[in-house]
Amino acid sequence: QVQLVESGGGLVQAGGSLRLSCAASGRTFSYRMGWFRQAPGKEREFVAGISIPWSGGNTYYANSVKDRFTISRDNAKNTVYLQMNSLKPEDTAVYYCTAGTSPTGPYDYWGQGTQVTVSS
Repeated sequence: QVQLVESGGGLVQAGGSLRLSCAASGRTFSYRMGWFRQAPGKEREFVAGISIPWSGGNTYYANSVKDRFTISRDNAKNTVYLQMNSLKPEDTAVYYCTAGTSPTGPYDYWGQGTQVTVSS
């Protein structure tokens, strides 16, 4: 069983930056990792993903965050990061870390989420 714990959320002004961290309890170095977010009254949406290292460690982003957000992983620390720059009020949401045991398809494990609020 994998447990994911997010941290790093908070309140920031528009144009500012935050770095989210996701600490995994298990050996997730072979897992596909990702970040999703859910704003009030909206469905959960994909933000960023990173493939397993030996498949290239490719990264993927939603168009809305491309060139502003960066996902990375430190396998030695079992941690995934989401660096968020040039934040906008529309980035306000609960951000969830997720892990997938297969290269594609649904993610299998989810964290409890961390709140990010961007003020205008």
